Amino acid sequence: MNLTGPIDFRPKLFSALGHYSAEKFKADLIAGIVVGIVALPLAIAFGIASGVSPTVGLITAIIGGFIVSAFGGCSVQIGGPTGAFIVIVYNIIANFGLEGLAVATFMAGLILVALGVFKLGTVIKFIPYPIVVGFTAGIALTIFSTQINDFLGLGLTGLPSEFLPKWGMYLSNIMNIDWMTFGVGLASLAVIIVTPMVSRRLPGALIAIILVTAVVSLVPGLHVETIGDRFGSLPTDIPEPHGFELTMANINRLLPSAFTIAILGAIESLLSATVADGVTGSRTNSNTELIGQGMANIIVPFFGGIPVTGAIARTMTNISNGGRTPVAGIIHAVVLFLIFLFMMPLINLVPMSCLAAVLIVVAYNMSGWRTIKAMIHNPKSDLSVLFLTFALTVIFDLTIAIEMGLLLAIILFLRRVMENTEIRVYSEQLDIADGSETTLHEVLNVNPGVEVYEIDGPFFFGVATKFDEMMRSTLGRKPKVRIIRMRKVPFIDSTAIHNLETLIKSSQTEGIHVVLSGVKENVRHSLQAAGIENLVGSDHVCDHITKAVMMANRLAPADTEAVSTASL
Repeated sequence: MNLTGPIDFRPKLFSALGHYSAEKFKADLIAGIVVGIVALPLAIAFGIASGVSPTVGLITAIIGGFIVSAFGGCSVQIGGPTGAFIVIVYNIIANFGLEGLAVATFMAGLILVALGVFKLGTVIKFIPYPIVVGFTAGIALTIFSTQINDFLGLGLTGLPSEFLPKWGMYLSNIMNIDWMTFGVGLASLAVIIVTPMVSRRLPGALIAIILVTAVVSLVPGLHVETIGDRFGSLPTDIPEPHGFELTMANINRLLPSAFTIAILGAIESLLSATVADGVTGSRTNSNTELIGQGMANIIVPFFGGIPVTGAIARTMTNISNGGRTPVAGIIHAVVLFLIFLFMMPLINLVPMSCLAAVLIVVAYNMSGWRTIKAMIHNPKSDLSVLFLTFALTVIFDLTIAIEMGLLLAIILFLRRVMENTEIRVYSEQLDIADGSETTLHEVLNVNPGVEVYEIDGPFFFGVATKFDEMMRSTLGRKPKVRIIRMRKVPFIDSTAIHNLETLIKSSQTEGIHVVLSGVKENVRHSLQAAGIENLVGSDHVCDHITKAVMMANRLAPADTEAVSTASL
């Protein structure tokens, strides 16, 4: 990772157009039309489930999808609203309103652009896998719970956003099921499940919406709540850009939510791009992809849209239908725009229970229960992170889940590093090959009064405390020389430097010499900058243990009682 140098912004569209052809356009056209049709019901469903209108979902897919394809770093990425954002968007709207959502999305876009500008695209991929699985499963369960009201036709209003109170309200009203609505939902669910068995190329969600909407509209006496009943006549004009109030008070209140949107969007987009690269053999520019995603999230709020990210299912649909350049993603946005202009009156007829069935299937596919089952035999620490993230996502919210999941993962990681960092003590004899792969052994004789402490691993705050405790336990022995062997220390932090400084000063006060051995170049620079090398003396910093032992033996001759400290 290099944080310096020019900005890494090279959109794939520009390089793709440099050697474009009619054959590629034909493949992209077919893929773009198919993906646009597949994205239609999802954009509508995600918009409604997020607490906004179907129009907002479509606007987000059109504008966001176009920008992601035009300026992103992945050749086949399809951007738009996704199920992962439903929970957080719903909660932001509930707590801060639509303007709060616009501010949070805008700030999230700025964060994403900053991540790309500072070349942190590769770092995002290192988010621990148990955290990703945990919050994805938690989001899936939360999405499922939000659809029960429409799927069963309970007709409840004022549902609490919290998981447990919501289910309490469901259970207390379970006898109020509208069986006609429930039947339409079950029929929709059946069509979605059966369609892939007939042909994997057919979009089950769209087929279900078309068939069920036709039946509900044509059969006399069969009436269930539709999109038009809930939202009225949907507009067919792209809304004019509008501003929002960006004050320090709003920034402070919404920054945690913006951070969550940005991190979640980065993870989902780069995960989608990585999966796509594995199928197509292409290579995504992670930093450009983050900048493209950020641009989409900066622009979309001005049109009332919700957060945009890369969508794995739509991206894979694009690939499977022949899409290989960003032109397919742009065509997908154009197809959605044409549907928005000319077919919105038909959208009004779609039953709400049918959309609920679509989202229930989305939730099932997101749940990753097979992955969780396969991880049961993983280390307990990984499972702890997974289930904590899952529980916090479901019971509280995604912001807390990501923050606590990352914190726990960091703590467990540090504990593992501490457990794997060894501190060994040698006296009398030292095999310089001990702890290495070489078979050539050379034993050095270490005089009485000389102790060798070898640190094997990173020397950071946790290990520094461990080393400090070991040194304190040996203070009673009063050696003449302490050799600190650091050949296997890849880096050192400020806490370790402070502890080392304290050790050197206390040792010198007691007349004990400290010799540093095998210090790597980057670690030595840190010690020089902190003044440690001047404190211990540059001649007491040796590049090899042989030199360090020779110096120590001179400082502490074999007959230590015959030699006074003053003569040294």
